[in-house]
Amino acid sequence: MIIIFNQNLIFKDKEIPRIILGTAPFTAESYFGHRSRLYHLDLEINSGNIAKIIKKANENGVNAINLVNNDNLIESYEKVVKDNEIAVIGTVGKTIIDYVNPDYEKAKNVDWKKDIKLLAKYNTPIMLVDEFITDSYDFELIEEILKEIKKQGAFAGLITAYPYKTTEKLLDSPILDLFDFYMIPVNKLGYMMDTKVFLEKEREDLANLIKKIDKKIIINKILACGIQQPEEAFNFLKKLDYADMVTIGVASENEAETDFKLLKNI
Repeated sequence: MIIIFNQNLIFKDKEIPRIILGTAPFTAESYFGHRSRLYHLDLEINSGNIAKIIKKANENGVNAINLVNNDNLIESYEKVVKDNEIAVIGTVGKTIIDYVNPDYEKAKNVDWKKDIKLLAKYNTPIMLVDEFITDSYDFELIEEILKEIKKQGAFAGLITAYPYKTTEKLLDSPILDLFDFYMIPVNKLGYMMDTKVFLEKEREDLANLIKKIDKKIIINKILACGIQQPEEAFNFLKKLDYADMVTIGVASENEAETDFKLLKNI
């Protein structure tokens, strides 16, 4: 596979950065375990520290961020974007949900229209429906959200936590033609993916599913939530011929400089 991440994606005559700064550490997602508490203290309640990381990532060639409707995160982004062109890959409908036992009804009751209105204020080429709405399989609601995203002039997409199960359902769903981008978790370990193992057969099965769905694919959790070393993770990423974009979260300026330089040079 030719390294693509140094160049922008051209989609329907629009240039979109392929490398996205992930924001899970900034919102101290619970799946980080004991590190969530540290991220909360260092980042989630400290917009200045987040702003420094965003700026450092941008200095190392990262021109997009996965933004959610979080007051501290929005404040951090706005501190940096005044002087830097950083596109937004927005998540619509983000809620605080237990990843182990997700409450899909709670997820569906979020004020997603408020999120779209907020994200539309920025340079937002893509808006993605949050995974807990996507994975509820309420296709009537998802269709409504996707159509509202398109009304704002953004490309519409979905996020899933279940790349096997959800992709199979989407292939037979009434919304298949309503979105262009699809964010899925993929990493060498199969961590936080809906598979017990992720060896050659499972990797081939997923690749075949993803080719069938025929969307622009954004890879997340490539670092397995920090379990895997960046060099090993990025070497694995190189082999994913269905990867169009990637989102990578970092928790410090040093990580931003090290990881994004490595990704661009590997």
